This record gives sequence, C-alpha cells and structure tokens, in this order.
Amino acid sequence: MTTFDDRERGFEKKFVLDQEQEFKATVRRNRALAQWAAGLMGLEGAHIEEYTRAVVKSDFEAPGDEDVLRKVFEDLKGAGVQVTEGEVRMKMAELLAQAREGVRAGD
Repeated sequence: MTTFDDRERGFEKKFVLDQEQEFKATVRRNRALAQWAAGLMGLEGAHIEEYTRAVVKSDFEAPGDEDVLRKVFEDLKGAGVQVTEGEVRMKMAELLAQAREGVRAGD
C-alpha cells in the first residue's frame, strides 16, 4: 500500500462524509422551512407535519433547491401570505446555515 493510495482513500471517505452531512442538513433545512411556512399559513396540529412531509418530498422532484423554493413560495402565495421569492430564498439560506451547524455539532 502506498501513501498515495492511503491519501486517495482518505479523500474518498471525506467526500462521502461531506455528502452525507450535506444531505442531512438539506433535509433538516427543508423541515424547518416547512414549519416556518406552516406557521405563516396558520396551519396547526397534524396539518403541520403533513405539510412538512410534502415539502421534504418535493425536494426529490428535481436536483437543487428550486423545487422546494417553488413549492413553499407558491403555497404561501396561495394562502394569501405576503412574501417575496427573495424572502423565501433568504430564509432557506439562513435555515441551511443553521442546519449545517446542527449536523456538524451532532444535534
């Protein structure tokens, strides 16, 4: 075994770990975003959890965050909430930063 092979395996393991952490952070962000939006729409009880599942599921429609943004923004507009797409994007970025910190901290 060479040092190069060991380094390569180390980089591969780190890449896998980073990808897993990013996936967990994204799911955590989507859950928090859905709960934020549910609060703005006045959802209560089981409707919050149902909406949260729908938002998390929407992330698997297409690569990237646009599917989640589109769902939440359209749902907020449909509920009569006065919010801009930019505000939703900013909330997504804020929640993703918090989620990444939580995942790294092992919360």
